[in-house]
Amino acid sequence: MSIKLAGTGCGSLGSMTTEVKAAIEQADILIGAKRLLESIPEEMTAATSARRIPAIYAEEILGIIKEELQADGNGCDGPVRNICVLYSGDSGFYSGTRSLVPLLERAGIEADVLPGISSIQMLSARLKRPWQDWRLVSAHGTDCNAIAEVSKGKPTFFLTGGKLGPADLCGQLLKAGLGDLSVTVGERLSYDDETIVSGTAAELADADFAPLSVMLAEPAPSLGDLTPGIPDDAFLRGNVPMTKREVRASILSHMEIKRDDILWDVGSGTGSVTIEMAMKAPEGMVYAIERNGEGVELLEANLQKFGTWNIVSACGSAPEGLLEFPAPDKVFIGGSSGNLKEIIDVVLDKNPAARICITAIVLETLSEAVAHMSACGLDTEIVQIAVSKSKPAGTRHMMLAENPIFIITGQRRETGEHND
Repeated sequence: MSIKLAGTGCGSLGSMTTEVKAAIEQADILIGAKRLLESIPEEMTAATSARRIPAIYAEEILGIIKEELQADGNGCDGPVRNICVLYSGDSGFYSGTRSLVPLLERAGIEADVLPGISSIQMLSARLKRPWQDWRLVSAHGTDCNAIAEVSKGKPTFFLTGGKLGPADLCGQLLKAGLGDLSVTVGERLSYDDETIVSGTAAELADADFAPLSVMLAEPAPSLGDLTPGIPDDAFLRGNVPMTKREVRASILSHMEIKRDDILWDVGSGTGSVTIEMAMKAPEGMVYAIERNGEGVELLEANLQKFGTWNIVSACGSAPEGLLEFPAPDKVFIGGSSGNLKEIIDVVLDKNPAARICITAIVLETLSEAVAHMSACGLDTEIVQIAVSKSKPAGTRHMMLAENPIFIITGQRRETGEHND
């Protein structure tokens, strides 16, 4: 028995390779999604009575193949000789073959994988652009952070479908302040009614697109890689307090931020910590709240300047304004307006395992933070930072001390028992 796993191309018979056509023509059984089975004309198969079995999931397809192998081995009349499993696009590009091949190998079943022309190749050809420098992302039936993807410095190609279509992805970009970003959508590529639409994310966010669509987004503006501890004068500033460079670098170190963390910045001020948290979590999101309207405006301006689009800012007071935020992995509290205990309670209610970092300049705030975090069962660490900076004094330099800062970090200790 011959088993072929075939990438059928973008959809039209004209985009199908000769090798795949031959496999279909010789098949006694075709397995695949209903849409793909219906796209194969009856007269295309050598045996017009070839059975067509709709199946999508790898385990289901494996079961069908095993049944046919068993029937063939038992010497049933008219044994099955050729099985062809159909996949859309290319069998090596976000294809179901990645799940089926390991199952077949574990079952000791031999199968050939046949490539097809993918939608990325087709869109590249239509746009007359090479695609070797594009980033390839699947938003087909899965969650996708379009903001993070377009912020990586290269054009990004999105497979779409299921929950997220091109308009949904454009809506994400628009909400993040990337409404002017150029995008191109390819609908029903290779079919007679194929359509290519180009515009900005804002223009396409409310458009209707066919279920068979892909999208190419140009890279988001960015200043590129910056090291932690951005110079203070790089930020747009006003009369709103700002966490200074040396303290900011220490805060980031104590927060232990991962690339995909969900972060909160409570009392974000001008957004200096917010911006640097966003840079440390390019695949995550930062939710910042500030009650001073000027501070929110400055954060928005700095967001645009540094190209940190993975930030959602809100003008309001904590803890009330935090209730709509998603559960955080890490939280920085730079200002609490006397509501420190209540803010900590909201954080831990959202995620009991969240890591909390608080700065204090007065002993009363330090005492309150340590006492309440300890009462909540958090292990706490306290660091004091005393920064002195040089100032010219004639031909010499003298050191001027700034106010000392306390950094309090707390997180619940893991309680799981491990057996050696």
